[in-house]
Amino acid sequence: MSVDTVSLTGWGRTSPTTALRFRPRTYEEAVVAVRGRGPRGVVARGLGRAHGDAAQNGGGSVIDMTALDRIRSVDAVAGTVVCDAGVSLHRLMETLLPLGWSVPVTPATARVTVGGAIGADVHGGNHRASGSFGRHVRSLELLTAGGEVRTVLPGTDLFDATVGGLGLTGVVLSATLGLRPVSTALMVVDTARTAGLDETLARLAACGERTPYASAWVDLTAPGRAAGRAVVTRGAHAPLDALPAHARRTTLGFRPGRRPTGAALLPEGLAGRTVTGLLNGLRHRRAPVVRIGELQRISAFLHPLDAAPRWNRVPRRGGFLQYQFAVGQDGEETLHRVVRRLTLRRCPAFHGVLERFGDAGPGWLSFPTPGWALSFGLPAGLPGLPRLLDRLDEEVAAAGGRVCLAKDARLRPELVEAMYPRLADFRALRGQLDPTGAFRSDLARRLAL
Repeated sequence: MSVDTVSLTGWGRTSPTTALRFRPRTYEEAVVAVRGRGPRGVVARGLGRAHGDAAQNGGGSVIDMTALDRIRSVDAVAGTVVCDAGVSLHRLMETLLPLGWSVPVTPATARVTVGGAIGADVHGGNHRASGSFGRHVRSLELLTAGGEVRTVLPGTDLFDATVGGLGLTGVVLSATLGLRPVSTALMVVDTARTAGLDETLARLAACGERTPYASAWVDLTAPGRAAGRAVVTRGAHAPLDALPAHARRTTLGFRPGRRPTGAALLPEGLAGRTVTGLLNGLRHRRAPVVRIGELQRISAFLHPLDAAPRWNRVPRRGGFLQYQFAVGQDGEETLHRVVRRLTLRRCPAFHGVLERFGDAGPGWLSFPTPGWALSFGLPAGLPGLPRLLDRLDEEVAAAGGRVCLAKDARLRPELVEAMYPRLADFRALRGQLDPTGAFRSDLARRLAL
């Protein structure tokens, strides 16, 4: 097991802190790392895709899980896989698609580990139909504070605290996942351009069972009546008969999608209001008014962020903050107010994504809740940003909504209890399971989790 001292940040590259990093290659070495933690505790870390400080532990220890990356078994009949927590979703897709199976829920990047997907209870564009990642976990092996490895099953309090628990109940060592059968490695995709937020909401609300995947890229720089204009994409896994006859011989295989155009990438790399607005406008105008039945590679459709895997490294003073919130089914007015606030301030908001969520999962701190979710990025050095986001937090909390903790880097702790009503249960279980506070992170200290 290698050990070194490193400075770590989240994907947004804000608030770096220094920790002792362990990189175990076996479960036994992971146990040694947990037992050998210092007084500041320890937290597991995957590929570093949490936008905020959930996988940082300033002055303490961090366990880098990426060397624990074995796919232990695949049951191609039952549709299950057993794998280490350090396996990436990208590698799972490469392995499973040729066998006719797919990971049932993935975020916009496949460059996350299974352990990270469980800890954040990630969701994808098909949340209405498939829920979040934790719904498909059949069991998991959890390394607890005393060095014990416990098998944790759905329906138990420990499972509900661990899924979405941001690594604060222990270290996930491995998991058994249920899979989705697929006939091809393609998606059938419908695209439509909308003129404003009301039309965007209506198109997303009209999605049915035929298109379980749906989301909208939203231009959050467009002013006036165009505020909230978007490109809505809806999709489904392509059946074999949707392919041309000549393409049916090589239907399965996980290949990267084409790189997007510069207009699709530059808003994430530039912070200027004028340039961001111009490029967002170009992206909106270039989208088709309506396009039905386009075939796209599964990687391009499900994981658009992987077309530029290191876009967060584009020079940007202070990094960037990713803000994501959810409100209930009747929260359209809150969405309108947030969008108006961003456009009136001419915020250089980039990568705006609007989704509709289905039923919540069992995770006590899981983010998805029935209703609407909007996410966007902002330069961390934007003048007045802390005050702006504090006001958004208050507005979201007043509407009965919540902010995504896995993407958070600055939420005030007094609002967390209002947003997550099971927080008291989470704290109580942690107190029983880990009375000395072995598992800690910068986020846990900041929000008193």
